[in-house]
Amino acid sequence: MDLSLTCYDKAEALCSVIDKGAIMLRQSLLASTVVLCATAGLAAASPSPGTSPQPAPPVAPIPAPRDIAYPGTLAINVDATDLARHIFRVHETIPVADAGPMTLLYPQWIPGNHNASGPIDKIAGLVIHADGKILRWTRDPVHVFAFHVDVPKGIKALDIFFQFLSPVTKDEGRIVMTPAMLNLEWWDAALYPAGYFSRDIETQASVKLPAGWHYATALTTASTQDGVVHFAPVTFNTLVDSPLDAGRYFLRENLTPAGHKAPVHLDIFADNPDLLQITPAQLRAHRNVVIQAYKLFGSHHYNHYDFLLSLSNQMGGQGLEHHRSSEDGTVPGYFVNWNGTIAARDLLCHEYTHSWNGKFRRPSDLWTANFNVPMRDSLLWMYEGQTQYWGFVLAARAGLWTRQEALDAFAVTAAIYEHHVGHAWRSVEDTTNDPIIAHRAPIPWQNYQLSEDYYSMGQLTWLDADTRIRKLTHGHKSLDDFARLFFGMDNGSDITRTYTFADIVHTLNEVVPYDWAGFLTQHIYEPGKGAPLGGISRGGYKLVYTPVESPFEKSREHMYKFTDFSFSLGFTVDRKNQLTGVLWGSPAFVAGLTIGTKLLALNGTAYSNTDLKRALDYDMSHSEPLSFIVEQNKALRTVTITYHGGQRFPHLVPGGSGPRSLDTILSAR
Repeated sequence: MDLSLTCYDKAEALCSVIDKGAIMLRQSLLASTVVLCATAGLAAASPSPGTSPQPAPPVAPIPAPRDIAYPGTLAINVDATDLARHIFRVHETIPVADAGPMTLLYPQWIPGNHNASGPIDKIAGLVIHADGKILRWTRDPVHVFAFHVDVPKGIKALDIFFQFLSPVTKDEGRIVMTPAMLNLEWWDAALYPAGYFSRDIETQASVKLPAGWHYATALTTASTQDGVVHFAPVTFNTLVDSPLDAGRYFLRENLTPAGHKAPVHLDIFADNPDLLQITPAQLRAHRNVVIQAYKLFGSHHYNHYDFLLSLSNQMGGQGLEHHRSSEDGTVPGYFVNWNGTIAARDLLCHEYTHSWNGKFRRPSDLWTANFNVPMRDSLLWMYEGQTQYWGFVLAARAGLWTRQEALDAFAVTAAIYEHHVGHAWRSVEDTTNDPIIAHRAPIPWQNYQLSEDYYSMGQLTWLDADTRIRKLTHGHKSLDDFARLFFGMDNGSDITRTYTFADIVHTLNEVVPYDWAGFLTQHIYEPGKGAPLGGISRGGYKLVYTPVESPFEKSREHMYKFTDFSFSLGFTVDRKNQLTGVLWGSPAFVAGLTIGTKLLALNGTAYSNTDLKRALDYDMSHSEPLSFIVEQNKALRTVTITYHGGQRFPHLVPGGSGPRSLDTILSAR
């Protein structure tokens, strides 16, 4: 008998009893309220004439986290077999030491998301048992991720039941369960006691998977019994940092470099088995990622590492870092359509770099005692920006990209940020607040509003720093030396070491003395500086535009299903001929076009991207404007754009102000 399912059945039956009881209780409370109001008197119930409203007293504070051991081990059991309805069913046992008020927290601030993204809206059916009786819980009216419960005397543990109702359509969020695979993130499936550092709460987790499925995770398997996988105990912060991927179709490849004891694996899940075909050259390039990372950082900070790679157009893609693993979700044809997936090949390099930058070393104001203490994102230009830089560099050094493909990738980034006019009013540092401000929702004028520019503006800043170090030291040192000093300490240790702005500047000065504080202040903290293209120029290249698309740009358009006219007319258009982006100040902007505008006709004929490309090339030698019929806000209108610059796509070509040190940066070590 499956005990966990029996508990679920009981819990769901009790829910119906609770509903009936709640109606009776509500009626009783209403009657009591009438009596209380009558006996209390109107003077006590209402302010006297002429007085102003006063604030209600604050709610009781939630216990602050303390760095002491929690008494007992949390047991978290997840049933992940309801594939048709995308439901994860959770049974959790939390030991308690004392009677009285207790607060349980649902994780709110999720590492790697940089915001309060815990999916509290997707939990349902919460029932708390103690000694066979149901305890009443109350959600905190201010901190809605907190649940208050009174523990009766003599109770040694709480049994908690709820369901995590994961999205069934993309409109509801990222799909994490399909007929072929699933992604279990433990923060979705756990409550934990307030008042403790998450590293001080011991947990033991288990999961029931569909029959015959394979799984991969950074957790250590303790046993498997009756289709349930039981994992070895870990602290709660380690559990949250150790997601699980599972699926029908699975391939595991060993990426461990020769002579190294810490195993590294590539764990691949796919929509169907045909997608699991990986060539020897592709496998060699992925092994080289690990080799090149070890040569760059001179260390590792895990006892084993797993790339959890999902290839699917059904489950939502993502890239999310963890200390001993990464969640890497990309297009189904990542391997079998290798030439068409160039733009995806830096993903694993970026997330792997985070094991050093973001997990082992983390900004001091981004490290928190538990998952309900607000994070501060001020140093994301280091956490994400330098990681974005090393992601490109490692992709080239490992052979996931050719040197030319890497140059093309840098060219696209440089061109995008050359057109980001919002830096006239907003600093890169201020964009580190964007995950909290916008929660990564779409915005209408990205190049003017800006959106998390610390990634790629940070990347270009670190390219500038790298080439500057090389120039100052006549090629004897580089940002590689910074990486070894900053991330290479404590080889083998997984204990996080935090850093500050001063620590970054100090280490840069260890590499070579310079006004690094002024350099970073100018690039990161001051608006009005535009795209930092000095690294490209000093690296021996210059940014140009030609009518020819690079293979990288073609791959980017193919993967993300759009056509790019950003650097000519100033818009991108999807496969339904609808605008998905419009650059502030571009010809399209001047013509009044916005995101969501649908292109119906061009110069008197039905619109197509191919015809627009031909028209752009033709108009370079003719004076006729482009005439569009568009549907905008359900109204049809004619729009005329005068533009004669032809198609424009970014490239890096030899030139600039220095030797071609960018070639050296991209070369394997």
